[in-house]
Amino acid sequence: MSVVGELILIRHGQSLANVAFQEANERGLIEAEVSGRDAEVPLTEIGEKQAAAVGGWLAALPPGQRPTVVVTSPYLRARETWRIAAEAAGIDLPAPTTDDRLVDRLMGDLELLTHAAVAQRFPGEAARRAEAGEYRYAPPGGEAFADVESRLAGFLADLNRDRAGERVVVVAHDAVVLMMRAVIEQLSWDEVIAMERAEGTVRNASISQFLAEDGRLRLVRYNAVDHLPAA
Repeated sequence: MSVVGELILIRHGQSLANVAFQEANERGLIEAEVSGRDAEVPLTEIGEKQAAAVGGWLAALPPGQRPTVVVTSPYLRARETWRIAAEAAGIDLPAPTTDDRLVDRLMGDLELLTHAAVAQRFPGEAARRAEAGEYRYAPPGGEAFADVESRLAGFLADLNRDRAGERVVVVAHDAVVLMMRAVIEQLSWDEVIAMERAEGTVRNASISQFLAEDGRLRLVRYNAVDHLPAA
């Protein structure tokens, strides 16, 4: 089986929504201080510094270990993370492309709604979610984690076919990193949940790395943030 030589998954830096929704949900607010579309949510100042730190990590790689292919989510926060990282690295890096299969989990009618807003405007969703289970639950007009896994399986199959042996960087979202690992390691949903409980949620600007071994991708680091400045 042909596979890429190396796959590095990078979550985008801290975004405005990451901060605003955590605060709003903790306070039980109906509205968060974010407007517009999820695809256009920008990085915070901290997120920009995290992206620059990713660039420092890239710059420290030996020339023979630098990426030869870069693919990002089309969302602004992912594209900006790579742009800032590449500029900060100050080395010759490949021009990025985007792939729509790397978008964050689509939340449909619940996009950019706080927990309190969902409970108010869609009172039946909690029961639907409980009945379907987290893996199969899809918000109205959105997608389930099962759908995310399916589109990422297609993306990875194409990547392995078209970029076999190359060193690939993917810059995307926490759901993408999580479910890409599930695809590569063929994890069940229960195993995904157990892994997340043991290793934590996917952190902003974290790096996860797989290397090719005997025709398969093997995880060598996951959710690493040792390259980032101290909080």
